[in-house]
Amino acid sequence: MLSLRSALVALAAIAALSACGTTEAPVAAPASSAPSPSSTPVSVTDGRGKKIDLERPAARVVSLEWGETEMLATLGVMPVGVADVKGYGTWVTSAKLDASVKDVGMRNEPSVDSIAALQPDLIVMESDDAALVGQLEKFAPVLVFKGSDASGNLTRMRADLNLLATAVGKTAEAQKVLADFDAAMADAKQKIAAAGGAGKPFAMADGWKEGSTISVRLFGKGALVSDVAEAVGLKNAWSGKVDPVWGLGNTDVEGLTALKDPGTRFFYSASDGDDVFADGLASNAIWKSLPFVKKQNVTKLPDGIWTFGGPLSCKQYAEALVKAYTT
Repeated sequence: MLSLRSALVALAAIAALSACGTTEAPVAAPASSAPSPSSTPVSVTDGRGKKIDLERPAARVVSLEWGETEMLATLGVMPVGVADVKGYGTWVTSAKLDASVKDVGMRNEPSVDSIAALQPDLIVMESDDAALVGQLEKFAPVLVFKGSDASGNLTRMRADLNLLATAVGKTAEAQKVLADFDAAMADAKQKIAAAGGAGKPFAMADGWKEGSTISVRLFGKGALVSDVAEAVGLKNAWSGKVDPVWGLGNTDVEGLTALKDPGTRFFYSASDGDDVFADGLASNAIWKSLPFVKKQNVTKLPDGIWTFGGPLSCKQYAEALVKAYTT
């Protein structure tokens, strides 16, 4: 089936290039392989430990996960295709996408046909779905990222940016992005300390409602946004069980009673408009009894701060923390 699909994709591309009077511009042909300053071969090793060899830095990139999509745009490489473009626009505001970027399906179920039609020279993703990777590798090299590592997520985020930058020939840009990020983090730490916030406890969560049941997901130690908050001088108050990859732990409103320190400030994310903390728990007696609710130390993050993103999203999060402790 896949070989037939490949043939159909190839025929469609040839037809598009030769047709006249069409309403949509044909997909650009791959760049010439003639030697040039930008055609130096590139070799990188991805999150699987697999070596990926490219004839030149990738220019036509399809990204199937928003963290890497943000990083590409940050480095100045606009992807030709992205999984769930609309969702990206809702949850990620740190690095905008051009209108030219094509949607290639959902992050958990991308369209192989749509990806192949874009003729990418690199596909980046986080999924450990070996079957999907095998399908995509028939069309282009696939660079698989870890996406998260609760043993050191800030270190992992930096390594992922540098890996991607090497693959697309933007290492100098990555160095500048990380230098700017480091400066922003140092500034945030200084401002929080000056406001008396150093060492203060915090909790970070998101949540959802199914019927009458509200579930809460805590970003515990090891989560990316927890690493950011602790790097600017705060202390994660959530000591419940979290998974070893994302640093996330699930609970309910009763579970939040474990956050007993009266100095705790509670942050949460609800960019999709479904605010279970302000709306679903507004009349909940347990919620109203929590120390941080009583003291009005509950802060909703600005919409569009992606809690699993790259340096620019992390910088947005740090800025939100500073605002909460200084105003």
